[in-house]
Amino acid sequence: MNNNDQASGSTKDVVIAMFFISLLFFILGFATWLNGSLIPFLKIVCDLNNFQALWVTFAFYIAYTVMALPSAAILSRTGYKNGMTLGLGIMAVGALLFIPAAKSSYYGLFLLALFTLAAGMTLMQTAINPYIVCIGSRESAAMRISIMGLFNKGAGIVVPLVFSALILSGMEQYSDTALAALDHAGRLALRSELSSRLVYPYAIMAGGLLVVMGIVHFSSLPELRADEEKNQPEVTRWGVLQYPQLVLGALSLFAYVGVEVIAGDTIGLYGHNLGVSNYAVLTSYTMGFMVIGYILGATTIPKLMTQKTALLFSAVSGLLFTVGVATSSATDTNISQAIIGWTGVPVVPNTVMFLAMLGLANALVWPSIWPLALQGLGKYTAAGSALLIMGIAGGALLPMLYGKFSDTGNPQTAYWVMLPCYLMIFFYAVKGHKLRNWGNPIGELERV
Repeated sequence: MNNNDQASGSTKDVVIAMFFISLLFFILGFATWLNGSLIPFLKIVCDLNNFQALWVTFAFYIAYTVMALPSAAILSRTGYKNGMTLGLGIMAVGALLFIPAAKSSYYGLFLLALFTLAAGMTLMQTAINPYIVCIGSRESAAMRISIMGLFNKGAGIVVPLVFSALILSGMEQYSDTALAALDHAGRLALRSELSSRLVYPYAIMAGGLLVVMGIVHFSSLPELRADEEKNQPEVTRWGVLQYPQLVLGALSLFAYVGVEVIAGDTIGLYGHNLGVSNYAVLTSYTMGFMVIGYILGATTIPKLMTQKTALLFSAVSGLLFTVGVATSSATDTNISQAIIGWTGVPVVPNTVMFLAMLGLANALVWPSIWPLALQGLGKYTAAGSALLIMGIAGGALLPMLYGKFSDTGNPQTAYWVMLPCYLMIFFYAVKGHKLRNWGNPIGELERV
């Protein structure tokens, strides 16, 4: 991209782009953070342990690795706007696959539906993240992504509440005790009845995605222009790997998405294990703290805080909160009483509260890494975006690792798996983002 050209675009173009991209970020958040409620639900429906239930996150997030490079190839042919439209269509297909999955209660079909849904989301992510970076000034990119994050994580607050209201009423009849009292046929019938509750919501989701697909297709959303500068290097297949700030950024995103998914998607399972009564909506707690973090980013970057400083804050707070999750009380609620008790929101054990507070630590990682990692890539911007999207595979693998440690050991101490992830983010904030040639660090050439 010619970033200067994009930055000089009219205010009208930027406003139109922000409007449509915010809608797409909300849709991505809705589909993503539904997993936090879906995991404990499918654990009951399909009779799974923690490790098996977390195949939900694997099937969902591995699609980003599998489909990232094909998505970049598609965008090079279709352009960003048409890529967004196609991504919405693929997401609708994934939502429709939930209908036969729900009617059959077959776990493999649920996983296929999740993979298809995420495949469409991969194409969307590959298009909208560099789009929002390049549509305006590079220095304010993290601020724009933070605003988009408000919509993404705002959906994450709404989704568990909607899912709980529509799907989880009368869940006491599906408790472990209630199911154990039935014979095999009775358990199958009850689980099948519970599974069928997913049919209507996902049919509505598919219809909504098709409507938005039409709106985006016929909208006046401006297309980004290709960089025509002759001094840009010729794009080669593996040339994108020559940029250390990009490769290390992708590794940092791998670590970040892993801990973000652990904090958002395992909190319900963890709360259920601890006997927390409102375990099905605990993802909303994590998303609430993420929204606070995004508001912080939107109001302070770049005027009061640089993107590097925001990333450093995220890494340090993530390290501290991880220690809190793994070592604090599983019964006392004094921390949540002090922080949220005055709001009337149900309090939770200290260890669960620290897990929710990781939402605050995680909020500014994504918006900070993207502009730092894509800086100076020129014609490699699309390929660099695809590589960063591949880092989302952390959301597939690291929660599975947590699930394995949780089943074979202690669910609380299993959260130590997050510590090296925040150390990687800390390294990128301090040094990794400055590298321009492998083995040759340079000073910051500009305020980023």
